[in-house]
Amino acid sequence: MHELKYLIGYSENVTSQVRLLISKDKLGETLLKKYPVTHTIRTDKALYAYTVDMKNALLKQSQPLSKVIYDDKIKDLHHALGLHTFISRVQGDKHKAKNEIRVASLFKNVPLEFLRMIVVHELAHLKEKDHNKAFYKLCEHMEPSYHQFELDMRLYLTHMDLFGRLY
Repeated sequence: MHELKYLIGYSENVTSQVRLLISKDKLGETLLKKYPVTHTIRTDKALYAYTVDMKNALLKQSQPLSKVIYDDKIKDLHHALGLHTFISRVQGDKHKAKNEIRVASLFKNVPLEFLRMIVVHELAHLKEKDHNKAFYKLCEHMEPSYHQFELDMRLYLTHMDLFGRLY
């Protein structure tokens, strides 16, 4: 049986349904039916604009973003899908702080819902550093379907591991 490394922590009910879809070769078909179209946010400039617009609409009282980019090295180096970094520097008597978000390059060619879930997740780190109850509550506030998109994105990653890309 296939290891479902992206679904660790999910219930036996969920994982058994996924195993059934895999055994019937229906996982990709199910995802394509639910998410037939990929987004058009392909450049770092477009990703920055998308992320800043979302931040300004949902987190008005948060720190500014200095950089938002797609990063080819994230999945391999950090075993993550996105990263939020906070850089603080003191130069003389001035303090400079920068917030950066990096999104794994594999999200250049996926449905908008998956990209939105990753961006919401990284934006939530502007307010909540840890993955605690308040963090996930903020994610749900910004995107009410956050948990469904996260599960479906994990199903997509499972499909990629087993069969390759869908989109």
